[in-house]
Amino acid sequence: MAQDGRADRLRAFIGSFTAAGGPGLVTAEVAPDGGALSLVAAVKDVPDPSYLAVAPGGRTLYAVSETAEGAVAAYRLDDRPELAGPPVQVDGSGPTHLSLYDGHVLTANYGSGSVTAVPVRPDGLLAAKPSGVLQHTGSGPHDRRQRGPHAHQVQPDPTGRWAVSVDLGTDSVRVCALERGAPVLHREFALRPGSGPRHLAFHPGGEHAYVVNELTPTVTVCRWDAAGGALKPLSEIPLLPGAPAGDAYPSGIAVSPDGRFVWTATRGEDVLSVLAVEGDGLRLTGTVPCGGHWPRALTENGGYLYAANERSGDVSWFAVDERTGLPRYDGAVQVTAASCVVFG
Repeated sequence: MAQDGRADRLRAFIGSFTAAGGPGLVTAEVAPDGGALSLVAAVKDVPDPSYLAVAPGGRTLYAVSETAEGAVAAYRLDDRPELAGPPVQVDGSGPTHLSLYDGHVLTANYGSGSVTAVPVRPDGLLAAKPSGVLQHTGSGPHDRRQRGPHAHQVQPDPTGRWAVSVDLGTDSVRVCALERGAPVLHREFALRPGSGPRHLAFHPGGEHAYVVNELTPTVTVCRWDAAGGALKPLSEIPLLPGAPAGDAYPSGIAVSPDGRFVWTATRGEDVLSVLAVEGDGLRLTGTVPCGGHWPRALTENGGYLYAANERSGDVSWFAVDERTGLPRYDGAVQVTAASCVVFG
């Protein structure tokens, strides 16, 4: 939990697209007796802070600036986020995701199809420039969306040994490590051509990973070998009970802390899907409305699911049935062009 000098409290931080009228980086308090959010304040220091990450200990928050120039910013978390120095250019365009790995902030740069490493100083602030960039290469069969690489997510594996990047444009997942501060490719693993992988979530047991695909409404179940840094696709599971009328655009994915359920969000259908974990596979058990329109991101926290609904401009939350994993709509707050929710 974050500390503000008066008492421990759990806060949520919401990213939004300022280019679409969003308020920037929004702070909300989480009700101590449930999952309800209460908006506190917003800061608009950087354009399009679409994805966020809170450092361990909850004293610093990092935000991408999803622009053509591409940058990452650090905020001090006291009563309210305070920008700590100028944003750092990532030498890539359109960063859509970031994470902390091996003393660095890594960004996945969708526009340029690359992963950037920016060193984190001992005080939690960012170095003045990146220490390295890994450029993805390749393409896919989708004529409009896969003409080149589009790195959409990067995160450490559960052991912290590897960094894993998901590329929508090349239908692949890359496993990397840092060498003298630069991300270096260990191995690249191919998924089904045209699937368009977007985000990956690990099972808490550490032996499986689930990749949500944007160009087809499916999840690819993979076995993860942390010792060798190897990902093996096992099966591909539909996210919807029937074929969508048009492009479905799946987006977010989350795994329950007990490892029994996987949840996904699908923007074109405005639904959350529930999949039961069954050994090496998944089984779709149901879908529910997302509580808004165009759920861009999905987060689990404290037995609740949170959907950032970009086009309806709200964040909705759901209590999760412990037995079935089904989400039950519980409330929402208005945040124009909401893009993600994180906690700390």
